[in-house]
Amino acid sequence: MKIGVADTTFARVDMGRIAADEIRKHASVGIERYTVPGIKDLPVACKKLIEERGCDIVMALGMPGGAEKDRVCAHEASQGLILTQLMTNRHIVEVFVHEDEARDANELAWLAERRTREHAVNAIKLALYPRELEKEAGTGQRQGFEDVGPARR
Repeated sequence: MKIGVADTTFARVDMGRIAADEIRKHASVGIERYTVPGIKDLPVACKKLIEERGCDIVMALGMPGGAEKDRVCAHEASQGLILTQLMTNRHIVEVFVHEDEARDANELAWLAERRTREHAVNAIKLALYPRELEKEAGTGQRQGFEDVGPARR
């Protein structure tokens, strides 16, 4: 089993290092890292991790800026990641932390680390323990900020 970690130099936090650290805490698997300049480069990085480096699942880590053009770029990258999943029949866990989600650099770093770590655990569950995710269905899980819980009637 190999987990791919695709990350960017545009991010203001080393999300790839954080993901690899969290994966190592929870599973004995191979980790392949591929760093690219920006989020629109992530789809091909993920495809290469799957097809050329033999990864069974990949995490795509990025930090779009807070401007409207950054939201557009993030959407385009997401579309590319979805297409890559369909082309390769492999899951890609998208982990984007938008700069405008945080009030300041400290909160941004905190959010990036927390969301990355929580999604690294999700990637492990998805690849190795999918029944664990079934147990969490409908529970209002959120990565980064607090979970919201299930809706009740």
